[in-house]
Amino acid sequence: MNVKYMFSLMAVILLILLAYAGVEVAGLQVVFGIVIPYLALAVFVAGFSYRVMGWAYSPVPFRIPTTCGQHKSLPWLRQAKIDCPDTTGRVIVRMILEVVFFRSLFRNLKFRVKEGGKMFYGLELFLWLGALAFHYSFAAVVVRHLRFFTEPVPFFVKIIEKLDGFFQFGLPVVYLSGIVLLAAVIYLCLRRIFIAQVNYISLASDFFPLFLIIGIAATGILMRYFTKADVLSIKEFTMGLVTFHPAIPQGISGIFYVHLFLVCALLAYFPFSKLMHMGGVFMSPTRNLTCDTRARRHVNPWNYPVPVHTYEEYEDDFRELMIEAGLPVEKKE
Repeated sequence: MNVKYMFSLMAVILLILLAYAGVEVAGLQVVFGIVIPYLALAVFVAGFSYRVMGWAYSPVPFRIPTTCGQHKSLPWLRQAKIDCPDTTGRVIVRMILEVVFFRSLFRNLKFRVKEGGKMFYGLELFLWLGALAFHYSFAAVVVRHLRFFTEPVPFFVKIIEKLDGFFQFGLPVVYLSGIVLLAAVIYLCLRRIFIAQVNYISLASDFFPLFLIIGIAATGILMRYFTKADVLSIKEFTMGLVTFHPAIPQGISGIFYVHLFLVCALLAYFPFSKLMHMGGVFMSPTRNLTCDTRARRHVNPWNYPVPVHTYEEYEDDFRELMIEAGLPVEKKE
């Protein structure tokens, strides 16, 4: 069995212990609260920009969109307008469905062999639902946390908070996004561990961000519902970071620094991991190109003049030798 997940799990546990011991034992609040967050943000911005610019400048010599339907062809053949878009507008629709609803993942199939050797194909709905729940809850959590970095708090953040805490059944308000995020990421992690086919192709780098996010969600829930973090001190601290007047207020627990350190680790790791599909999906020529190769000729825009030696020039240089060797030539002189 693939046990590479243990390396990732131990790495995340080590990060948690490092942050907690660094703050509670060594008193390195400045390092874990100010220096590391700024470094992580700088690495994230620089790495993200570098990867996106690299994709933007990569040549696309061929029009290679992924197609899953009938190309626009003869009038009596029905075109798959979304799966094989031939206009920019339809490409935009296809991208929206892909980015917002994970359409290609919804269409993903699972395969298994039943008794008697019969092959069975079925929709992988639980993977699609888990991914959808994970991404949407993660987005809601990120938006909610903007209240710690803005003053006054934007209206859309308040709207998200109200919707997120709609099913209030206690104090403090239980935000569904945090619970759903933790449940969804645990499901995605367990799926990689216990499904043999997925486990076989999984690397330690696939498990590491999952365990990081589990740690982030767990410490966030722990602070909100159990240890009762000092929200006012945290707000003062985060506003200091945003306004570039960092300070370490009193009353912030070690769990908060663990939470912050895991977030910083995820930020710094993000540009160098598969998580970059967040930016890469928009730069993918298999998704953002139109399927109009029968209507228009695709000319490689990266072509540049190349010095060539034509056959006529070659024959002029070696005509006599070619005639002596009995090779055919187009011109005798």
